[in-house]
Amino acid sequence: MELTPPGPRGIPPLFARLVDDSALFPPADVAMPEALRAHFASRGGEHAGVLGVFLCQASRLPELITELIKIKPKEPLPLSLIIDTGLGGVPKAISIVESRSELLSLRMVEMPAPSDVDEVWLERVSEFVPEDVIRVVEPRRGVGWLDGVRNVIEHGSWPKIRCGGKAGENFPSVDEVADFLSVVSGSPGASFKATNSLHRAVRHVDAETGFTHHGFLNLLVASARCLSGGDVREALESTDGKALADEARALPEPAAKAVRELFGSYAAASFAEPVADLGELELL
Repeated sequence: MELTPPGPRGIPPLFARLVDDSALFPPADVAMPEALRAHFASRGGEHAGVLGVFLCQASRLPELITELIKIKPKEPLPLSLIIDTGLGGVPKAISIVESRSELLSLRMVEMPAPSDVDEVWLERVSEFVPEDVIRVVEPRRGVGWLDGVRNVIEHGSWPKIRCGGKAGENFPSVDEVADFLSVVSGSPGASFKATNSLHRAVRHVDAETGFTHHGFLNLLVASARCLSGGDVREALESTDGKALADEARALPEPAAKAVRELFGSYAAASFAEPVADLGELELL
């Protein structure tokens, strides 16, 4: 499966299919009908090439299908299935999706790993999820976290890094993100996904919570530096949007595609915010 197909309307390869739609999840928590209407509107809009898959919990599949029957989409909805029913519920959920192929196209399956990232568990993930579907597994940060990331990669799945949340401890440090990038980039052919609190392009302090948020553009530039031997931590720490944008813009197309083979996509509660930031930085 090609990870970063060229987007329509001249979307640069660095941003093609970058932003997955997590409107159903916190902090947005948008109702299913509104989330789907907005998603299809974005899919038909000027920046459709930036939009990736639609994220939906396995437990909400019946609701999703009911709404899609009402909408009658011209093409199946590209779906990432978020497993919130335990590993044992994966085969049934995938079977439901595959039975409605006129409505849904399963592209990705995502799930949290058990605390020890057990190898038998990872093998079952590989058995349950079809080969042409991307498997994304999130090891918990903590003692032995990077060993878990390595195990996920060795079993053919993408590791996921959670970049924030409702509490300060949900935000990984710059060193933790840099170490994660080093492990993934050092594994030939490996890709990762990011999620949570990457609403904006550039690292910033949230005025309401006081938490420092990582920026998705910082992650892209840091990924590029990982591949070229540059200063990864400096890229992650930077709050200079213009400098980050200039560096991203200067990447040759092969380098940009290599970055996106490493950094597969990230989940955002709002599609409008990242697109607006990229527009302000003159990257779209």
